[in-house]
Amino acid sequence: MSNMKKSDQEWRQQLTDEQYRITRQKGTERPFTGKYNDFKQAGAFRCVCCGQVMFRSTEKYDSGSGWPSFYAPAEPDHVRIEQDVSLGMRREEVLCSNCGAHMGHVFPDGPQPTGLRYCINSAALDFDAEE
Repeated sequence: MSNMKKSDQEWRQQLTDEQYRITRQKGTERPFTGKYNDFKQAGAFRCVCCGQVMFRSTEKYDSGSGWPSFYAPAEPDHVRIEQDVSLGMRREEVLCSNCGAHMGHVFPDGPQPTGLRYCINSAALDFDAEE
């Protein structure tokens, strides 16, 4: 499962309330409210919990969904996909493979070359600009 273990209290101390709600309690930010939704800068998006690079700006695109969307992860083994049957829906949940943080969901309606849309919460991400 995850390589990184922290207590609930440690996560609460490290993260903002919003980051905690999304990454540790599988929450979702409201569409069009996240800081990375319309973000265009070049660089890497890291897991806000552990710092693992999750996505790159080169795979980011405007899906119109209201959340940052990517057609592929930075590295295939940096994401873990699990079935999510909450809220009466069948979805594929995207998790950080290192710490288990909830990132968002992946849908089969993205652009080529993958046909996938990784729909990710801004609050689950930190950004490193390219030098």
